[in-house]
Amino acid sequence: MKTVYVATEEQKQYIQSLIEQFYTCIFPKYFTDHEIETFQSLGILQFQSSTYDGTLKEAFEIISALQSLQAIIEFASLHGVSYYNQLFQRNVEQLVRHGISFPLTPEHFSHEKDHYVSIYMKPAHSWVM
Repeated sequence: MKTVYVATEEQKQYIQSLIEQFYTCIFPKYFTDHEIETFQSLGILQFQSSTYDGTLKEAFEIISALQSLQAIIEFASLHGVSYYNQLFQRNVEQLVRHGISFPLTPEHFSHEKDHYVSIYMKPAHSWVM
């Protein structure tokens, strides 16, 4: 008999908030609204329930992979993409192992758009609609 611990509700919510950060803070800097809409329709960064069991270990691995990818994307724009290629791929493989699709490469994040205004970005404050 094997004992496993279930991920807490807070961890599940945190995973969802990290995924939301990709769509509201990271993707709008590099992709058009049409491309982001396509990502959503393709299920990028969405769970495939057949491979995710919701265990505590899986939740920690997913959280660390998402946080690592965010950091890599942020630093890759400053220091170049090639240095972080292997680390980027390792974290993408970690997500795929848990049923989360992320078919993007570091090259997709090598150049920010010059000016980005997106419907996916969060407003600066509540008065902006």
